[in-house]
Amino acid sequence: MKNLQQALVEAKLSSYIQVSTVVYPIVLGTSYPPSAGVFAQNVAGIMGDIVKYLHSNNAPLLINVYPYLAYISDKQHISLDYALFRSNEPVVIDGNWKYYNLFDAMVDSFVAGMVKVVGSEDVKVVISETGWPSGGDDPSLSVDNAQTYNNNLKNRIKSGKGTPRKPDMNLETYIFSLFNENQKPAGREQHFGTFYPDMTPVYPLW
Repeated sequence: MKNLQQALVEAKLSSYIQVSTVVYPIVLGTSYPPSAGVFAQNVAGIMGDIVKYLHSNNAPLLINVYPYLAYISDKQHISLDYALFRSNEPVVIDGNWKYYNLFDAMVDSFVAGMVKVVGSEDVKVVISETGWPSGGDDPSLSVDNAQTYNNNLKNRIKSGKGTPRKPDMNLETYIFSLFNENQKPAGREQHFGTFYPDMTPVYPLW
């Protein structure tokens, strides 16, 4: 990352191109409640270095956020409505912050971990991947739920609101993925697309 950044500086491109890296929630040792978010001990050193470096360059950390994974792994404590943006009442109240959906909570747990590293709230994230499979090895992985998640996500982002912790943050978000990938191993990994390989839509979204 440092070498790439230096190359951009030398090419006078650093004002136009930022260098970052992508992480998954597995790098968090604690994520609940969101304000308790902290990087796991086994990666705290390297994540601390990365976050400090990104902060010094005013660059975002790229995070992959998949509420369906959290839901599947803990159905006893996480409701499907919370994971699909369908809750009308706050599900998690974390001090002054109220969480109506799991997506916001997961993003803010990363923010909390980053703030603990740099000691400042002016950290940035970009959601580089999120989505919901339309098929796979769990009943919740269905076309209906994938359509609900991605449409509600789209509306959530279009609202222009940040997260409860960072209400003014621009939630730059990328849906994974455009196409179902029928050459991947059988299971949920084949079913993230909003289109089939023949270009027909899996469900209305765009």
